[in-house]
Amino acid sequence: MVHTAALITFLACVVLSGATTKPGFCAFYEECGRNPTVGGTLIPPIVPCLDPSPARHLTGEHYKKFKEVCPMLDQGETNTYACCSIKQLSSLEKSLGLSKNVLVRCPSCVENFAHLHCINTCSPNQTQSVKVMKVMNITNLGVTKEGVVAYQSFISTTFAETAFQSCKNVRIPATGGFAISTMCGRYGAKLCTAQRWYDFQGDSSNGLAPLDIDFQLKKEGDTSGVPEGVIPYNGRALKCNETTPTGGEVCSCQDCEESCPSVPPLDPPPAPFKLFGVDGYLVISIILLCLLVLGFMFYLIVSCVVKSKTRKDEEGGKKKGKNKDQNSNDVTQRIIHESEVSCADRNSLAAQAFMSLQFQRWGTFMASYPLTVLLVAAVIVVIFSAGLKSIKLTTDPVELWSAPNSRARQEKDFHDTHFTPFFRTNQLILTAPERQGHIYDSLLFGQQNFSGLVSKDLIIELLELQTKIQKIEFFSEDLNQTVTLKDVCYAPLNPSNPSLTDCAVNSLPQYFQNSLDNINAKVNMTKLGVTKEVDWRDHLIYCLNSPLSFKDITDLGMSCMADYGAPVFSFLAVGGYENEDYTNAEAFIMTFSLNNYIRDNPKFKVVLQWEKEFLRVVQDYQKNPAANFTFAYMAERSLEDEINRTTAEDIPIFMISYAVIFVYIAVALGEYNSWKRILVDSKFLVGLGGILVVGCSVLASMGFYSWIGIPSSLVILQVVPFLVLAVGADNIFIFVLEYQRDARRSGETREEQIGRVLGQVAPSMLLCSLSESVCFFLGALSTMPAVKSFALYAALAVLMDFILQMTAFVALLSLDARRQDSNRCELLCCVSVSTQRPNEPNEGFLLPFMRKYYAPVLLHRYTRVIVMLVFIFMFCASIFLMLNVKVGLDQELAMPQGSYMLDYFKYLYKYFEVGVPVYFVTKRGFNFNSEEGMNAVCSSVGCDQFSMTQKIRYATDHPDRSYLAIPANSWVDDFIDWLNPGSRCCRLYTLGPNTGQFCPANISGFLCARKCLNPTADGVVRPTVDEFYRFLPDFLGNRPDLQCSKGGLGAYDTSVVRDEKGEIIASRFMAYHTTLTNSQEFTAALIRARELADNITKSMRKVPGTSPDFEVFPYTITNVFYEQYLTIVPEGLFNISLCLLPTFVVCCLLLGLDLLSGLLNLCTIIMITVDTVGVMTLWSIDYNAVALINLVTAVGISVEFVSHMTRSFALSIQPTHVERAKEATAKMGSAVFAGVAMTNLPGILVLAFAKAQLIQIFFFRLNLVITLLGMAHGLIFLPVLLSYFGPSVNKAVLFQHQQAKSNLEMTSKQKEIYDNISYEDTETKEESNSRIKNAPADPKEPSQVVEKQGRTDSL
Repeated sequence: MVHTAALITFLACVVLSGATTKPGFCAFYEECGRNPTVGGTLIPPIVPCLDPSPARHLTGEHYKKFKEVCPMLDQGETNTYACCSIKQLSSLEKSLGLSKNVLVRCPSCVENFAHLHCINTCSPNQTQSVKVMKVMNITNLGVTKEGVVAYQSFISTTFAETAFQSCKNVRIPATGGFAISTMCGRYGAKLCTAQRWYDFQGDSSNGLAPLDIDFQLKKEGDTSGVPEGVIPYNGRALKCNETTPTGGEVCSCQDCEESCPSVPPLDPPPAPFKLFGVDGYLVISIILLCLLVLGFMFYLIVSCVVKSKTRKDEEGGKKKGKNKDQNSNDVTQRIIHESEVSCADRNSLAAQAFMSLQFQRWGTFMASYPLTVLLVAAVIVVIFSAGLKSIKLTTDPVELWSAPNSRARQEKDFHDTHFTPFFRTNQLILTAPERQGHIYDSLLFGQQNFSGLVSKDLIIELLELQTKIQKIEFFSEDLNQTVTLKDVCYAPLNPSNPSLTDCAVNSLPQYFQNSLDNINAKVNMTKLGVTKEVDWRDHLIYCLNSPLSFKDITDLGMSCMADYGAPVFSFLAVGGYENEDYTNAEAFIMTFSLNNYIRDNPKFKVVLQWEKEFLRVVQDYQKNPAANFTFAYMAERSLEDEINRTTAEDIPIFMISYAVIFVYIAVALGEYNSWKRILVDSKFLVGLGGILVVGCSVLASMGFYSWIGIPSSLVILQVVPFLVLAVGADNIFIFVLEYQRDARRSGETREEQIGRVLGQVAPSMLLCSLSESVCFFLGALSTMPAVKSFALYAALAVLMDFILQMTAFVALLSLDARRQDSNRCELLCCVSVSTQRPNEPNEGFLLPFMRKYYAPVLLHRYTRVIVMLVFIFMFCASIFLMLNVKVGLDQELAMPQGSYMLDYFKYLYKYFEVGVPVYFVTKRGFNFNSEEGMNAVCSSVGCDQFSMTQKIRYATDHPDRSYLAIPANSWVDDFIDWLNPGSRCCRLYTLGPNTGQFCPANISGFLCARKCLNPTADGVVRPTVDEFYRFLPDFLGNRPDLQCSKGGLGAYDTSVVRDEKGEIIASRFMAYHTTLTNSQEFTAALIRARELADNITKSMRKVPGTSPDFEVFPYTITNVFYEQYLTIVPEGLFNISLCLLPTFVVCCLLLGLDLLSGLLNLCTIIMITVDTVGVMTLWSIDYNAVALINLVTAVGISVEFVSHMTRSFALSIQPTHVERAKEATAKMGSAVFAGVAMTNLPGILVLAFAKAQLIQIFFFRLNLVITLLGMAHGLIFLPVLLSYFGPSVNKAVLFQHQQAKSNLEMTSKQKEIYDNISYEDTETKEESNSRIKNAPADPKEPSQVVEKQGRTDSL
């Protein structure tokens, strides 16, 4: 027996070593049966029989089949020989068909691929290129034959490299990746070479090769290792830009770089604006600074020259008794004649007199009936506020920041209407930074680095966490049932009735089909005589590099596909790797994709509830001390949740801020003349009343807009009260301080005094309030919903605040004055004090300080020059900084400090390798069913070189400019490939009840012998219109599998929308952005995508039959948030300009067409705004919609700082500009400082303790900047500016004052005469009495006395 076995072995060796190697001989022929050494294959591993014999002459059906499968070897029916039978040809055709599924886009690649395997299988000179290495006895149907289970194939490197180059760039449209990545094992597309490509094809462990083929690639003239008589095959391989012998066209540019047209180089990015090699904006700012400084110095010089020329007159004036102040200005005024008063001055005086008189009457009336006024005001406020019962609070960021008619919003609505809304993402990014990695010496892949994260125990722990999340269930009241993941998950391959395993969960355990047994699997494997154990690591290495594989190349024989039937690409499973060194990744990524629904759909609440449970499970796991991961996580609802949470948590901060402001107002309004009267003179209740007036105005505004259906937002709740409080507090201080500084006139009642004081200050209050209200009403023209609603709410709130101050607050002050005059305590009204109120007016501390110290120092000759130069420099520097402000709002800033979302964003930017998907969406009006239409879209053979998908691919060649990383998938390309008769995808039943209908690829060919389309000579497959409409639904409903990977279910079934007639009304093509990390990159990506889409639209409109309004647009879920930054600069300029306009107009009108005062007012507010934006740049405050709201608010607050001072200066009758500026600074500056600056600052400082970064940056920092700059400009710059350039004294006011003074002097003289006459009469009476006593009576004397008395009466 032993001798027999030895003899058989010897004979086998003789046969293998002694096979004939001359031309015309075969090494093997016919099929022997299944390869006993290969198991778990995806197709039957049928091997040929060892048969060293002459090649067979092919005729008849054998020849036809050969010509069909291997046309490149055809020599004509009379002269064609081959070493393959019809069965072998059928098996070869089936095997090639699997590869054609992904390579069919490029005819020359398909030709070369088939060429090689036809040479190995059918070449008539087979023995000259093939050497059999191993045979085994194979029994089939009771017959035992020697089957070839391994052989060597000798190929020239020229042929091999050319064939490889023709295939290496062929794309898979569904993924945007390369087909070669599925055919090169663990190396993927990037590391694949010709040798590695052939090695994979010859590896029987890949599940596709029926036997082992050792491809030996030999350079020309290299005979090392080549058996005697063997000649490496050196046939002609086609380049990808060549036509095939059968007439197939050249491959497209998408699949063949050599076919690409010469694309003109991109225009270089716009260079930074420079002048003289320096930043252009800096140069402009310096030039402007020089011009302004020189202009101001020129003005000073001219002023000095004019003064020197008039010095003689001034000296003459001194002789006449004129005096000079420290700035050499006259301090006395000449007499104004009525003829000198201009019409404008008269109008100004008339306007002021009219308003003062009306407000005086109004104030007297309000103060006379305080309780009635308070009751009526309360009723009106209650009526307005009742609308709050129907208030709607907008929390959806899309509704807040994207205008309904904006392009991005319309595109989103179109996308969500025609397609399902973008699926909801729930994600974890897990790391294990403290763990040590290791090197794994793999039998198949050599030494591989494994990070500490990529370990078996952590993968199992990840699987356990994933399983726990997948098992989430809860009872939904909306659906009245128990809900699990399958009820809400995104299931692309089984959307109608998904099971738990149909849910799209992308994670690393999916490479093991979420099976613990697969992770623990291990097996001994022999490779090149070396036997080693292979385990999860070998499988993982392979799958990370070849995620589309249905079977790895190890003896484990496991698939890489996820349990839901789709591949998990490496960048979706791991992150933090370099150069595709996946096993050295630093992070696991686990993503649960859920269906999205509109907010009105009941399932929307169900999805939110599942996500809530998801967050609970993840957070519980994070708290578990046994957890080995450090990770970050998020749910789709997390952004909105965290924003709402931080708003709720920061409400106490706002309450404290308002409380601090209230305490300040209550303390600052009080009069403190004596400790004994401190409880009488305090203004606690008046301050509380002022706060209530502000609160009621806000409530009334919110209630009114709620009545008419305009929604509110959290921004409104936070900002509007703050704004109205700043405005209202200023008016309160001006009114109350003016009342405290005023002395009641003789015979004047308390109510009349309040009315008179109101008449003095109300015009100024009206000026500011009306300016701000009109400003905000015009700001409502903004297209941004948040800015628009804020402006509307703020405008009405400011207006209501003024109205309530003119009514309710006047009534409150009247009641308080009545109490104070009665010496009753404020909080204990029944308690009185004996100490009487001083008769002198109380000026407080600020007014004397500013009059005696601040104003004189500020308006000193040298101080004024320094102030002007400093503020000019600040303005010019701020212009430069403003032009460099960063536009955008990074989403991290919306999160509170300590939020788990901050960790998620940090992990996302650090570990993710690709960005968000971007869809190129087509609208109705394009004929996809025409040949021209398909060619204008597709990117495979026969397509236009500048088609839609081809242009997108060109863009990915420049990711730094286009922000596109992966080309778009294309249902048109895959539909064409699916129809291609060279694949098994589209066939028709020829037997059975379904005859003539579509037959899936997994059905036996016996039942489906007919292809949907007939082959074409040039390889360009295009369906007719009828065929397009007939087979498109079959394509979209065909589930992809090994036999046909081009099926559209999952990839495209929701990407093509048809109407009832079958016409395509919308479709989309998905690409991927590069990793985008900040709002500037998101905005730039949106711009580039739109430019590309517009270019595509123009090209596609040229296709015959295309509607002129057809459009292609890019859609990304983030577009609605970042589109605002495309227009926010012009939008901001427009809004702020609209706010500035009424401040100028109202100031001019209320000051009687005083254009100069209005202009100076406007210039100062502009400077405050520009300086604010400049400081934003220095303090890293980005410009965005939130900042724009604050800048609009800044204009309103600036009016408070500026307008009161300007009006006070314009109406002053002091003899010089400097004296008038001093008076305005002392009188109104003290009220503005106490009412605006000191009211805002304490409340703002409290906001520094808020948790929300958004509040810290845009409410604390920005409002602090606005307040400080407003105070600096209003109290420092504006008085100096007015002292130089302010309007001259109003002659009408001065004339009236001089007349009043003249009348007063006349009255005084009359009183003096009266006093003298009275004195004379007294003396006369005394003298008469003396005479009566000492002399006899004279009858004439009584008449004299009577005459004098009458004269006195007449006087």
